[in-house]
Parts: sequence; C-alpha cells; structure tokens
Amino acid sequence: MKKAILFLSVLSIAGFVSCKKDNKDPEPSNPTSPAPTPTTGNLTVQFTNMVDAQPLVFNTGYKIMGGDSFKVTKLNYYITNIRITKTDNSVYSETNSYHLVEHSNPSSTSITLPNVPNGSYKSISFTLGVDSALNVSGAQQGDLSPTKGMFWSWNSGYIMFKLEGSSPASGASSKGLLYHVGGFSGANKTQREFAFNFGATTANVNGTSTTPKVKVSTNVTELFRNPNTINFSVLHTVHMPGADAKKLADNYADMFTFDSVVN
Repeated sequence: MKKAILFLSVLSIAGFVSCKKDNKDPEPSNPTSPAPTPTTGNLTVQFTNMVDAQPLVFNTGYKIMGGDSFKVTKLNYYITNIRITKTDNSVYSETNSYHLVEHSNPSSTSITLPNVPNGSYKSISFTLGVDSALNVSGAQQGDLSPTKGMFWSWNSGYIMFKLEGSSPASGASSKGLLYHVGGFSGANKTQREFAFNFGATTANVNGTSTTPKVKVSTNVTELFRNPNTINFSVLHTVHMPGADAKKLADNYADMFTFDSVVN
C-alpha cells in the first residue's frame, strides 16, 4: 500500500513539472531592424548627338552654312571631370571621371554617376578632353586605353575629339574629312570647359530606384562654324596638336546645350 501511494506521488510530481514546462512563456523574439535609409543614389547624364535639329546618323548627308554637304562615319569625344552642384552650393565631383562617348556605341552616350549624395542638384559642369596630368602619365586603362584609338603614341597625348567623314567639297583626294583634335597644354590646348544651370528644375537624388537624368545635346555642326568658319577644301585633315586643332576646339566650345532634367 505504501509503495502504491509513493508511486502515485511520483507521477503527480512528474505531471506537475511537465505542465510547468509546457506552460512556460515563449522566449521573446528579436524584432527585425528596419533597413537603413540610403544616403546616396545614382545620377545619369545623357548625351544626344545632333546635326542642328536632326539626330546624327552615320553616312547620312547633311548641309552646313554655305551649302557644303558632309557625312559622318565616326564621332568620339571625352567627357571628364564631371561635377554637380546642390541647391545649397555644395559640390559633388565624380572620382576617376573619364568617359569616352562613342556614337557607334549607344551605351557610352549615357554616363551614370554612382554614390551621389542625396539632395537636389541645380547645375552640372564637365570638361571636353583629358587633363594634362594624364596626358603625360602614359597610356591608361578603361576608356583611356590606347585600344580605344584616342591616344597618340608619339608623346602628343590624347585625342580629345574625333570626327571622320567625307564631303564632295573636301580638298583631300579621297574627299575625306579627318579631324583628330588634341593638344593638352600651351596656347594650343584643346580641352574646353562647360557649365549648365538647370533653371527652375532640379535633379533629385534620393537613394531610391529612380535615377534622375540630365539631358544634354551635342551639335556636331558647331565644329565647322563660329568663331572659325571651316572650309572643307582647305582644312580637311587635322591629326596633330597645333593652330588648326585649336581652331576646331574653339568652335566646339559651344557644341553642348542643356536640354532638360527628368526625375
């Protein structure tokens, strides 16, 4: 009898302990921390190559002031040192800012700046050409690689702007036009600076999936006029630094026009 009572007591205690374990409050869970708000985003600069009001199409005939016609078969130029300014006047400068725009490669006409600090940007500036420091540092990589065909290996540095084509008025026996514009120092340097204010609009970077786009037009016809009128029968070939290259650079100094901002 005593053994039976002891056995029942042990069962009661075990059941009590089991209930205590079963009814134990669950361990508190750790709530998931919210994702940090991005502090930077992207901004794109889109270059559209034009011949006055017409989109540039290779091997298409165009006319310039005076009636001469021409065709373009190649158009390359360097966009470098891109800087954008906020409405509070703080400036973001892209690092390693060297981009080759090639009309034959549509993806190259759209330059995306990564890791831009959030904010509203009111203006942009950039350089056409490659700075003197890199011109004397030998051949580089990426868009500055000699394989791009924009580097003179005889110590004359980079070709800042290249346009090739043809014209019936060309004084060359082949009727070709060959404008390879370079020269990075001295009186005949060919880098040119550009700056554009966005007016009443701003490019708004906020770290979301939406990337603001700054649209810029490039009018290649400006290469042939103002302040220097280019006569194809006389000046049809430029392939080294000098006074003729500077004439062309002075002409392309107003080649770009700000179009719009799309947020």
